[in-house]
Amino acid sequence: MVNTFVAVGLGALVALSPLAAIAQTDGAAQPMQVAQAAPNSAHAGGGGSHGRHLRHRGNTHKEQARAGAEHMRQMRMAPAAPKS
Repeated sequence: MVNTFVAVGLGALVALSPLAAIAQTDGAAQPMQVAQAAPNSAHAGGGGSHGRHLRHRGNTHKEQARAGAEHMRQMRMAPAAPKS
């Protein structure tokens, strides 16, 4: 519980420190500039869209299932040799 309060306090400190720095600067400073995303990225973080993520995740799951099935086929014991 105490760790939660410490984490929230540190998060607030990190989030609000730029606001304190802006308040201490001269009033007629240049306006803040917002970072622009690359024109071909799906969002500001880049890396593609949510749909692309879901397609990749689905393909990964198919590959894991296929590998698991192959492993189980190899783990089956070979039929015993006939007794003579």
